[in-house]
Formats: sequence, C-alpha cells, structure tokens
Amino acid sequence: MTNTILWGRHPDYANGIWIKLTCDASEAEKASRTAQGFALAELPPGIHPVGGEDATIRIYAACLAAYNNGIQHGRWIDATLGEDHIWDGIKAMLAASPIQGAEEHAIHDYEGFEGVSLSEYESVQRVAELAAFIEEHGAIAGKLVEYFGDLEEAKEALEDRYCGVHSSVADFVQQITEETTTIPENLQYYIDWERMGRDLAMCDILAIETGFEEVHIFWQH
Repeated sequence: MTNTILWGRHPDYANGIWIKLTCDASEAEKASRTAQGFALAELPPGIHPVGGEDATIRIYAACLAAYNNGIQHGRWIDATLGEDHIWDGIKAMLAASPIQGAEEHAIHDYEGFEGVSLSEYESVQRVAELAAFIEEHGAIAGKLVEYFGDLEEAKEALEDRYCGVHSSVADFVQQITEETTTIPENLQYYIDWERMGRDLAMCDILAIETGFEEVHIFWQH
C-alpha cells in the first residue's frame, strides 16, 4: 500500500486544530471525507494529533505573514516531543494561516523553560534540545543553562560536578566535613557551618536554589 500524508481539520478535537494524517491512501481519503463527527479514537489507525497545547514545556509559534497583516495566528506546540514534532506543528499552523502561502514563523511566547530565554527566531533544534534537558532534569536544568548560557556546559556540570540537593550550603559543608573528618565531640558545637559555607561558595562551589531548602551544589572545578 502507498502511504500518504495530509493535513485536515478535526472539529471535535481541541476546537478544530489541524491534525496530521499518515496512513494508506484509501484510509486518508475516508478520514478526510468523514472527519466531521468522528471522535479522535474512532479515526483510522495511524492518524495522530500534532497538538500538545496543554504541555508544560511549550512554545507559541506564530505566522509572520499573518502578524505583518495585523492578524494574530499561531498555536502552542509541545516542545518535549522532539524536533520533528515541533516542525509538524509549525507546518500545520502555517497551513491553517488566513494568509495563503504563508511560509515563515516566529516564536512569540513560551512556557516551562525555567528561566531560559528563547529568541523569536530560536532554532527548532535548540528548542527541542532545551526542552528535553529540562523535562529530564527539572528546574535545575533551566537554571544551569541560564547561569552558563550554554547547553553543553550545563550538561557537563550536571553530569560531572553535581553534588546533589541540600537544604542549604551549610548543610552540604557539614555533611562532607563529617564524612571525611573525625570531629571531636567537644568541638562539634563550636563549628560555624554557615561561615564555612560562605567561604566555600566564594570560589569552590556553585550553589543554585530552586525552592525552599532546595539548594543544588556543584563543584566549580
């Protein structure tokens, strides 16, 4: 059988967003004729939505041709499902544009990137890579990219220099000191862990806070 790909509106799914149909020619023809009234689950096998409008990490891709003509047209796209998925969403959005033949897009909004800034013309590849990194590691991933300004350096810090999450820098200092040094019992109450933490943070560690008593510690070298 010959597979075909087409785009069509499904009025009963997410207020009529466009969906990508990938199936054999006869099923695609059937789907395009009878989409009205179908529930998503009843569509022929191989037909999947390109949505993700409710995703936690997402971008809003807008049609530049529409924007330049005073029309707001775009869609939210789940950024965690990979580069191909994002491109599918952009193509679907452009195909549905009120400006015929629209070809260019821009990122006009985004959510869930944990402090990382995206430009209007950020590459789809970088968007997908950032989203995957943040989805895997959570808020600390975004904070690291924000701090270093470089995704690869953020990955290296997390893979090679991460010391875990602690309630405070002082808590971390106390933990590593007690693990490596035998402290006489009569001196334990005289140690200023807060001051030791401040000294260590000056040049030896990077501390990033992501919440209450949630401090991620990294060795600087």
